[in-house]
Amino acid sequence: MASSTDDTSGSGDIGRTLELLWDTGKRPSRGPKPGLTLERIVETAIGVADRDGLDAVSMRRIATELGTGTMSLYRYVPGKGELLDLMLDRVQRPSENPADLGDGGWRSALQALGRATLALYRRHPWLLRVNQSRPILGPSALDGMEKMLSRIKPMGLTDRELVSAIIMIDAYVVGAARTEVYTEEAERTTGMTNVEFFTAQWPVLEKVMASGRYPLLAGLDENTWAPGFDHFEFGLQRILDGLEVTVRRRATE
Repeated sequence: MASSTDDTSGSGDIGRTLELLWDTGKRPSRGPKPGLTLERIVETAIGVADRDGLDAVSMRRIATELGTGTMSLYRYVPGKGELLDLMLDRVQRPSENPADLGDGGWRSALQALGRATLALYRRHPWLLRVNQSRPILGPSALDGMEKMLSRIKPMGLTDRELVSAIIMIDAYVVGAARTEVYTEEAERTTGMTNVEFFTAQWPVLEKVMASGRYPLLAGLDENTWAPGFDHFEFGLQRILDGLEVTVRRRATE
């Protein structure tokens, strides 16, 4: 699943992308297609990526979806690299509802961030294909960071530590989302469910467990691997517990 150049944020013309994100560049003159706007182009590209994956997003495909010529799109966006950054900024636009960031406390805010980010990857699994190690900082990214910082500032941590807390939650969610999305992809591409996959291994594993080589694994409760346990929520709460210990310790220093 190696990413191509176009699957890396910031792979287009950075200056032009920032102009489009912050609306500081020259607006295109009215084209031959009534109603064609940058917003429509971005929304259409997101829809294609959601349905058919990021590889399906091309200027030609978007033009077809919009019923216009490919060259018409270049009046609004230079190419796929810049379009991808616009897509990333659009899907990560933060909610305008303050209640979506919890009850006001820092813990509930970070908890809400974790859950909302997981939901984001579930809605747009193609995000996991994008290398966002060097993001283009558009309005959505900065708005989201500003709102989160306003909720977690009372933690009493240094500025670097506050940013690190946000990065920590995001990194945890990305790992959990990747496992979930890849599992669904494996089921879809192989035609074999997760249960069927591990059931097929059981005849061999049963003998291995009976050999005495793995006494701890063999002694695990029979419900250990059963569905129903929320591993994501368990991990998220333990991260927050750890941060809470840090906050309490810092308050006494």
